[in-house]
Amino acid sequence: MANHSLALRHQFDDVEQQKDASTFGMWIFLATEVLFFGGMFCCYTVYRSAYPAAFGHASNHLDLILGAVSTAVLIFSSFTMACAVNSASTGARNALVAFLGITILFAAAFLVIEMSEWRMLYKEGLMPGFNFTYKEFDPGHVQLFFCMYFAMTGLHASHVTIGIGILAIMAFRAWRGAFGPDYFTPIEISGLYWHFVDLVWIFLFPLYYLIARHLQG
Repeated sequence: MANHSLALRHQFDDVEQQKDASTFGMWIFLATEVLFFGGMFCCYTVYRSAYPAAFGHASNHLDLILGAVSTAVLIFSSFTMACAVNSASTGARNALVAFLGITILFAAAFLVIEMSEWRMLYKEGLMPGFNFTYKEFDPGHVQLFFCMYFAMTGLHASHVTIGIGILAIMAFRAWRGAFGPDYFTPIEISGLYWHFVDLVWIFLFPLYYLIARHLQG
């Protein structure tokens, strides 16, 4: 059993107060992330509405199967993250470490899939700027689609990478016995972040892989 008095910071009266403050802080942080991603989603929506045919043609170059597999991988990672939080709350240290490890593996698999698709698009000459050789329907606005695609999926991938680092630290601390039924706030906070990262992809997948393709004219 961990000595949770060492986890209590001096500015708090007890662990419960510290937990409430930490959780509130994470929700504030996630609110700023919503504003950040929300601006990009709004920008995408405006351009997609203005150039539906070009965005439809561009979307057909994305691999729908890879996108669907990526989505499934992240959904499973949310499930294993929830299992990790539950294991922490019940004091199941080995299960906690295992579920965190599985979540990290799913996250790494997502990045591998994403990088594979980026490589395929690069080889097709669809990388905006220095390697954009597309000459078919409305290349200017097709390039705009891919500018937004790489910007938003790249930003999301950076959040996944950060999440892997956070979960790796949590797994190490869990292995050292830092958490138990009376103190597992860092695991809960990490879970909130991870579920947010997954939720962002849940919006990215239909916008880029489904809706734009449907709007092809």
